[in-house]
Amino acid sequence: MGDMTNSDFYSKNQRNESIRGGEFGCTMEELRSLMELRGTEAVVKVKETYGDTEAICRRLKTSPVEGLPGTAADLEKRKQIFGQNFIPPKKPKTFLQLVWEALQDVTLIILEIAAIISLGLSFYHPPGESNEGCAAAQAGAEDEGEAEAGWIEGAAILLSVICVVLVTAFNDWSKEKQFRGLQSRIEQEQKFTVIRANQVVQIPVAEIVVGDIAQIKYGDLLPADGLFIQGNDLKIDESSLTGESDQVRKSVDKDPMLLSGTHVMEGSGRMVVTAVGVNSQTGIIFTLLGAGGEEEEKKDKKAKQQDGAAAVEMQPLKSAEGGGDADDRKKASTHKKEKSVLQGKLTKLAVQIGKAGLVMSAITVIILVLYFTVDTFVVKKKPWLPECTPVYVQYFVKFFIIGVTVLVVAVPEGLPLAVTISLAYSVKKMMKDNNLVRHLDACETMGNATAICSDKTGTLTTNRMTVVQAYVGDVHYKEIPDPSSIDTKAMDLLVNAIAINSAYTSKILPPEKEGALPWQVGNKTECGLLGFVLDLKQDYEAVRTQMPEEKLYKVYTFNSVRKSMSTVVKLPDGSFRMYSKGASEIVLKKCCKILNGAGEPRGFRPRDRDEMVKKVIEPMACDGLRTICVAYRDFPSSPEPDWDNENDILNDLTCICVVGIEDPVRPEVPEAIRKCQRAGITVRMVTGDNINTARAIAIKCGIIHPGEDFLCLEGKEFNRRIRNEKGEIEQERIDKIWPKLRVLARSSPTDKHTLVKGIIDSTHTEQRQVVAVTGDGTNDGPALKKADVGFAMGIAGTDVAKEASDIILTDDNFSSIVKAVMWGRNVYDSISKFLQFQLTVNVVAVIVAFTGACITQDSPLKAVQMLWVNLIMDTFASLALATEPPTETLLLRKPYGRNKPLISRTMMKNILGHAVYQLTLIFTLLFVGEKMFQIDSGRNAPLHSPPSEHYTIIFNTFVMMQLFNEINARKIHGERNVFEGIFRNPIFCTIVLGTFAIQIVIVQFGGKPFSCSPLQLDQWMWCIFIGLGELVWGQVIATIPTSRLKFLKEAGRLTRKEEIPEEELNEDMEEIDHAERELRRGQILWFRGLNRIQTQIEVVNTFKSGASFQGALRRQSSVTSQSQDVASLSSPSRVSLSNALPSPTSLPPAAAGHPSGEGIP
Repeated sequence: MGDMTNSDFYSKNQRNESIRGGEFGCTMEELRSLMELRGTEAVVKVKETYGDTEAICRRLKTSPVEGLPGTAADLEKRKQIFGQNFIPPKKPKTFLQLVWEALQDVTLIILEIAAIISLGLSFYHPPGESNEGCAAAQAGAEDEGEAEAGWIEGAAILLSVICVVLVTAFNDWSKEKQFRGLQSRIEQEQKFTVIRANQVVQIPVAEIVVGDIAQIKYGDLLPADGLFIQGNDLKIDESSLTGESDQVRKSVDKDPMLLSGTHVMEGSGRMVVTAVGVNSQTGIIFTLLGAGGEEEEKKDKKAKQQDGAAAVEMQPLKSAEGGGDADDRKKASTHKKEKSVLQGKLTKLAVQIGKAGLVMSAITVIILVLYFTVDTFVVKKKPWLPECTPVYVQYFVKFFIIGVTVLVVAVPEGLPLAVTISLAYSVKKMMKDNNLVRHLDACETMGNATAICSDKTGTLTTNRMTVVQAYVGDVHYKEIPDPSSIDTKAMDLLVNAIAINSAYTSKILPPEKEGALPWQVGNKTECGLLGFVLDLKQDYEAVRTQMPEEKLYKVYTFNSVRKSMSTVVKLPDGSFRMYSKGASEIVLKKCCKILNGAGEPRGFRPRDRDEMVKKVIEPMACDGLRTICVAYRDFPSSPEPDWDNENDILNDLTCICVVGIEDPVRPEVPEAIRKCQRAGITVRMVTGDNINTARAIAIKCGIIHPGEDFLCLEGKEFNRRIRNEKGEIEQERIDKIWPKLRVLARSSPTDKHTLVKGIIDSTHTEQRQVVAVTGDGTNDGPALKKADVGFAMGIAGTDVAKEASDIILTDDNFSSIVKAVMWGRNVYDSISKFLQFQLTVNVVAVIVAFTGACITQDSPLKAVQMLWVNLIMDTFASLALATEPPTETLLLRKPYGRNKPLISRTMMKNILGHAVYQLTLIFTLLFVGEKMFQIDSGRNAPLHSPPSEHYTIIFNTFVMMQLFNEINARKIHGERNVFEGIFRNPIFCTIVLGTFAIQIVIVQFGGKPFSCSPLQLDQWMWCIFIGLGELVWGQVIATIPTSRLKFLKEAGRLTRKEEIPEEELNEDMEEIDHAERELRRGQILWFRGLNRIQTQIEVVNTFKSGASFQGALRRQSSVTSQSQDVASLSSPSRVSLSNALPSPTSLPPAAAGHPSGEGIP
């Protein structure tokens, strides 16, 4: 399907272009073929065909400085000729396909077959039907009208199957739709900066057209192909397209090709867009794959579409290897996110319940069949007459249907549904709480989080930088100095250094509303410095106009290694001046002069520097300010310095000033952090800032409280403590540090990753830590991926960070993370509520059907009734209980952790308690009900007899008890008030009342299909009264202390071993290449073969020597467990092997020297 849409897309474009290509100086085809060249080839081609990039801009009717005029007509024309910037998605599955998938369910298929047989038999009237001798049960309440109605049961079963299928398909369909909505929402969120009509504007990526002039900067994910026009120090990570991890340096004269889907790792610049959508490099690859490859591929990647790269890297592997290994390989190449904890626990539970149900239903069928045959043919000594065969078969079919029904009720197929509904509902609601969830399971993992590693800037703070202190001309000003107090020379240098040595994309615009703060655009630190220039009543725009970006001679952009930024300009007299700014402790080390009060440079010795650190920088940092040093250096015009030798260039600077920039803590953060700590979550701050600044902010936020026992480390010190003499990281060393670590300052992205990995891999605590990490920079990618849940900043975050994250915080606010924790815990609780309800129904229904069938040869709950019960308890209950809104009380308990069982003791107590109540009443009604209500007994009714009031009362009571128990199930921690907040959940109320209404209809008007006969009012009252008893009984159960009930088992826990996903165990194996894996597989088969030979030789030898046969058997049994014995080829067997085989040399060296446990699948 995907291929089709794309090829249409192409041919349409090609046709267009042949007609209209003339309007622009180059066609789409030419541009496409140009973009396929790399490096020098491309430069040559541009020179030969077009002249230079300016000429291409002219042909595309765009200006490198002013961009496109941006008129609607022009943009539309470009879209028509060159295509739009989006890749048509694969068609979603149609509703019918989903229906077909839902029909694949095994239990449903069994039911369908049974129903069809039952239908067929009811229409087949054999001549022997009137034969009295067939079966005693055939006679009885059978009259003409009823015999005709034999088909109803089969039809009703089919109908209910259709119901279940439609509901399932609809759910899948809405899930798919929601997911696509989410996908498009993520795509719309992605904006890119272009220049149109000389204005810098941000437009959605899909709006970009060929000829646009795009501004690119550090951290961008390029949205289209283009040619580099101008910029500085631009380095691109093209690994997503080429697979090579080295960063590629781009320049106009060496390699101007910028490709979509690649990441900007350093620098900034402008490019002219030359290919968009399906014509860009990523688009071409996607087209070859048929828009995103196989469907399952998509499920794996989910939203984590690693810009087409992951897809590209994965596809060839898949086809090349074929079969089973493709899966292993796929695991290796996709990002290793394990199946979510909850799904793991649920799958395990569902399998256990399913097995139990299967056993029960098999026993039911066997008992029914045996009882019937023994009773008919042995006790009553009736012969099997050929004409009676259909009658007997009908009985057997009826028994079979009862058995299947038991199975249907026993299997909780509502479980996966409940999880999906709960997660989908939460994700929708979390949008309102500023959490854009990209992977459903991240939402639930968040509920288990035990640690959050957060950035400081922008997450805990407002990211609105303002200069509040300055040290200029030997004076430390505690507030913004008066402009007149600063020497003009110093002022001039200061204004130039700040205006020129910052990205020209950073500006301060007038406020949008009256009285609001001025609007900061671009890098916030630079905006703070520009604001400082404005506060000094100077104008930075004038300086920039005089020295436009094109004239900058050389730029060393900011990166996490340099921690500074420098710009070189050529002065009118031909000499050069370099302006520098960066973290004060780093830049000051490189200063050997400083401007004095008169604006003249004076010597600045290391002694002076230490003095300054003590007197100026530390006091500023202790106020929670970031300190930034601004400096400059002059170079002679000849000889021209070697600009690539950074160490010599960035030295001998003259310090102009040091400023303290305040980034105030967000007002809601301290409260949010307090909530986290109360909920048992440790918050750690990981920042690139100075340690004193970091500590001051951490105290303001409440991450650390004075007097507590905690650690604040700098990156260097952290690395020193966790590495051994050889410089390798040791887990034991990390374990000594992380439990107390609260602040990690001056940290590099690698430190962040090391810390996250160290906490996750730690076995220091009995629960495995579940870590959430926030990040915004390109370099946070690895840490975000490693974390259990990665949060990216929606506003400040770079595309790379968003790509690696699980949840995007649309308002960059820490308190939204607390909301995510709340929703996550709520998902967990919703599932538990549903389980508690579901399992009670299951236990009761299965036992009733089973014992009823065994004692009375007929299940008191008929197949169709069972299906209805199944519908209310699976589908509706999962809707009702999975959509409970979260409350603040969820944050008062500790996280559940990974190996907490799904069904706690309290829940087990509730399940068994309610089951006892329900069973007691149902059996009472079954055996003495007719006497209580003075009605006919429904037991031992013949085949096809009309429905009895007796069994209808049982069915009705059963459903009423479920309805009231659904209210009980709203609380799982043994709370008393089960009605609390019930009206906050309209879905719950609607479903309970709706089910009640449908139940009335079924009982009063259901008639034969539902095996119901209408009830009188007093009988109804009794049913409801017994149901209400559930609520009272619930209170009784709540009074029994759980601690007394030691015998209750928990269920659905993941053991430590299962919790480590296989991929992680195999991680070392993943590195082994394919051939070696095959080889190992060969080795294992070899061992197994040897083992078998060895066993056989031993047996033969034993027979020959006539030795005690027992010995051989004893040995044999030690060998039978062949799967384990490969892992530890125990030495005795090796000895016996060499004795048994004629020459010991035939033992392969691998087997002899094989270290135990290596390469075992």
